Amino acid sequence: MTATLTTPTLETERLILRAPKPQDVDAYAAHFASERSQYVGGPKNAEDAWEDFAYEAGHWVMRGYGYFTLTLKGHDDAIGAAGHHNQPWDPEKELGWLLFDAKHEGKGYALEAAKACVAHAWTVLKWDTFVSYIDPRNTPSIKLAERLGAVRDKDAKFANPLRPWGLVYRHHKPEAA
Repeated sequence: MTATLTTPTLETERLILRAPKPQDVDAYAAHFASERSQYVGGPKNAEDAWEDFAYEAGHWVMRGYGYFTLTLKGHDDAIGAAGHHNQPWDPEKELGWLLFDAKHEGKGYALEAAKACVAHAWTVLKWDTFVSYIDPRNTPSIKLAERLGAVRDKDAKFANPLRPWGLVYRHHKPEAA
């Protein structure tokens, strides 16, 4: 079996959302080695970060969608990731986002990328609904989900059965989409 990867590129006012590339793993691993990753499964050692990065890249092959690498226009350095996710054991399809370094926070990059991913989910993937799984201690992600128009779904299951206390924010397809 030959696996192929066809990842679209999305463009926003300030960002390029592109396929993951091998050179992105250093920024990814640095993020997951830090305490910044505590709400998304980290910290992780370099080997575990590599396996997770390869898994995320492979998600595109297996599902036809996945996490995009975020770069600033005019630069190809990875500053974060955002996109669509659905592991076989996840109750629902998910939208997620993260910025690798604190220096990129507070500039609206995560919101800008997430908005592009929401539009992609409605128009290209043709999803009717999806969720964002958020650690309840991750206040910035909760605020971002709410800015996207997502609402907390107290009846939905959190993806990780080891952390059933997580929050689920539901994105509903607008009538115009």
